[in-house]
Amino acid sequence: MQQLDLNLELEYIFMPSKVPSKKLMIILHGRGDSSDGFKGFPPYLDIENMNYILFDAPFEYFTGFSWYQLPPEQLPGIEYSSTLLTHDLDTLFESQFNVEESFLFGFSQGSLLTFEFGARYGKVLAGYIAISGYIYDAPKLLEDMNQDVQKGKWLCSHGTSDGVLPYETSKDQVEVLQDGGFDIEFVTYDKDHTIVEEELKMIASWVKSTFS
Repeated sequence: MQQLDLNLELEYIFMPSKVPSKKLMIILHGRGDSSDGFKGFPPYLDIENMNYILFDAPFEYFTGFSWYQLPPEQLPGIEYSSTLLTHDLDTLFESQFNVEESFLFGFSQGSLLTFEFGARYGKVLAGYIAISGYIYDAPKLLEDMNQDVQKGKWLCSHGTSDGVLPYETSKDQVEVLQDGGFDIEFVTYDKDHTIVEEELKMIASWVKSTFS
């Protein structure tokens, strides 16, 4: 895989676009996974002018990595990972990619970071995609968020049969943010803690629609 000539804090896989572009999708994996686990994701989306950077979380977790510790010790890891992501996204958007054409995608733990980091980050991306995750503290997020982020588009999906992160918890947390002014499209699937093919097609369509 191609490497970027940039000083990034996190290990990563970079997958360049087929058509030259400054669009970028940042992908954050779930607990125990790694960037390798999402190498098949970009081909499924089939967006020729999208670059992808797949980050590895900073903490080792069995054979993979983790963005933060297990409950109730999540906060230090969330804050540390957010610091690293701030540095790396600032670096990526300094010259290589356009923030206003870029997306932040996260699954499970990565979904939480999409909310907890993405909504606080000082720059506004084109879109935020949070799959099968939860929010650490939705009311606090509304207090701390970058108010300009409400100009961005948010897509969140969850499975009613999720045996890892309960559907109702995530749905209730998203409703707190929606009531606080977030423009979040919440999509429900009959699935477990995974990403299904129908969902991949929906994500690809949603991303393409933000540019139309």
